[in-house]
Amino acid sequence: MNPLLASYLHAVGRRKTAVVRLYLRPNPSGKGTFSVNRRPWKECFPVETLQLEILRPFEVLNLDPERYDLLVYARGGGIKGQAEALRLAIARALLKESEETRRPFLRKAGLLTVDARQVERKHYGHKKARKSFQFSKR
Repeated sequence: MNPLLASYLHAVGRRKTAVVRLYLRPNPSGKGTFSVNRRPWKECFPVETLQLEILRPFEVLNLDPERYDLLVYARGGGIKGQAEALRLAIARALLKESEETRRPFLRKAGLLTVDARQVERKHYGHKKARKSFQFSKR
């Protein structure tokens, strides 16, 4: 493991085909950094609703995201899947920091539940996974 990451808390989040590895470290100076794939996180997630969704674990726990350094590596899926995977990873990392006090709040908000739904594969003899070709009696 990279010695620079030794002081960070590590968590993984998954959603659809997106996988996010998160390294979180408290930054007492209040000037935390937040980068996704070595780019600013707002550049990777330009949609405001996704940004609010990503910061939801901090909001539920009344924490300031600026007080943490977040180093994120995301791959696979689209930006929605990556955003939801990142939300799960942040909740898991914050839980590692202080489990007894934070678990009930995160659990009640539904932030620790893994959304395991996947796209169903296309089936033989069908247009899509469930849609069939138009039926003609004559």
